[in-house]
Amino acid sequence: MAYQAEYIWIDGVEPTPTLRSKTKIIENDSKALPLWGFDGSSTNQATGEASDCILNPVFSCKDPIRGGKNVLVMCEVLIASTGKPHPTNMRAACALATKKYSAQKMIYGMEQEYTMMRLNGRPFGFPELSGEPSPQGPYYCGVGSGRVMGREIVEIHTEACLDAGLHISGTNAEVMPGQWEFQIGPVDALRVSDELHVARWLLHRIAEDYDIVISLDAKPQKGDWNGAGCHTNFSTKAMRSNYKAIEEACKALGARINEHVSNYGHDIESRLTGKHETAPYNKFTFGVSNRGASVRIPWQVARDKKGYAEDRRPNANMDPYVVTRLILETVCGKPKTANSKQKKSAKKKIKNKPTKTNK
Repeated sequence: MAYQAEYIWIDGVEPTPTLRSKTKIIENDSKALPLWGFDGSSTNQATGEASDCILNPVFSCKDPIRGGKNVLVMCEVLIASTGKPHPTNMRAACALATKKYSAQKMIYGMEQEYTMMRLNGRPFGFPELSGEPSPQGPYYCGVGSGRVMGREIVEIHTEACLDAGLHISGTNAEVMPGQWEFQIGPVDALRVSDELHVARWLLHRIAEDYDIVISLDAKPQKGDWNGAGCHTNFSTKAMRSNYKAIEEACKALGARINEHVSNYGHDIESRLTGKHETAPYNKFTFGVSNRGASVRIPWQVARDKKGYAEDRRPNANMDPYVVTRLILETVCGKPKTANSKQKKSAKKKIKNKPTKTNK
């Protein structure tokens, strides 16, 4: 019996790409998910004169919505004429970095925040037409009417992720009403990124049935309200056994502030203001149990002298392929310090110094 495969990919919309998908019917005797094409001129990924792009399946799981033998398929986009990664394909570079630093055994846990919005653009936790609810405070991890909004969608989404076999590890109501979070991981860079995109797709799809829009905007509501991030927890093999490695990782991130922040999601300046549990976007700090720092070291990690660290800077709308790659390259490919370069240069000079001859 034939089954349905929902091919999911990331488009070329700017400044924040969105998810697209379409359904392919797979014959029962097919042993593999085939390449498939799509109209790139309708997704900002090609021109009308050469519109075809290729979908290459890279990850699949059970489809918890359709059930049965049906599957969800995460795809990367390739250029039809060459078969090479499309410029919008951020997964390809992530795959190369993952292979290069495989010996470091980096794993990630991602905390995806999101905001439920009405079709009129108002947050689901706000009065429908005008005004604002009571100030934030009682909503975080709250329970009860007037404190929590949208729990039904959250419960259905959580069950869907579990049924799909994703590594979902938790959910909670967030600081702003109508704002929630789910976590994926801990797994490696490619797996956490593939699964996060599929989990995002499931969330958007489930919210359709409730006329709710899922926003990943960095600052969905202006004013004295928390923004939405995707805090990224990371840990190398060394960090899981040595506290010094955690501090070294934090210092390495602090040496590349601009490169990370500029690739951590659109409109990051509106969220990383130094208020609402954030550090300023143009400064770097790290500290134990400090949610106002760029990178937080959890209290239990400081106690156990091993574990992981949390980069609190990535936006909710960040691309996980980009974020995981940057952290991987920065932490595992740390540039040599000035002192080490000077020592190496000095040794080279001594080695090449001409010997004296007796006259």
